[in-house]
Amino acid sequence: QVQLVESGGGLVQAGGSLRLSCAASGRTFSSYVMGWFRQAPGKEREFVAAISWKGGSSYYADSVKGRFTISRDNAKNTVYLQMNSLKPEDTAVYYCAADGHISMWYGPTLADQYEYDYWGQGTQVTVSS
Repeated sequence: QVQLVESGGGLVQAGGSLRLSCAASGRTFSSYVMGWFRQAPGKEREFVAAISWKGGSSYYADSVKGRFTISRDNAKNTVYLQMNSLKPEDTAVYYCAADGHISMWYGPTLADQYEYDYWGQGTQVTVSS
């Protein structure tokens, strides 16, 4: 089992940047594919990005491609989401998630929230116009 704790959210102006972090407990962090999702008020949770076990592969939603970068540091049991050129429509609660059962990397599968086994509590990101 793994526990996930997000941090780094806050209020930023449009065009600004934020870096989210997600710290994981346990010794088997590198055995999990990690993902970031977000949920805006009144909307369903949506996929943002995913990263493979050692960080060699990543997959992004079209809405964030070219602006957001997912990365991980397995020595620190942490996954990051660098968010640049933020827009008001990026405002949401951001969640990290861990998938411990997938055996083959395939981006579209990892865009499905039901693929993931563990979730953090979320961190609020607000982008003002």
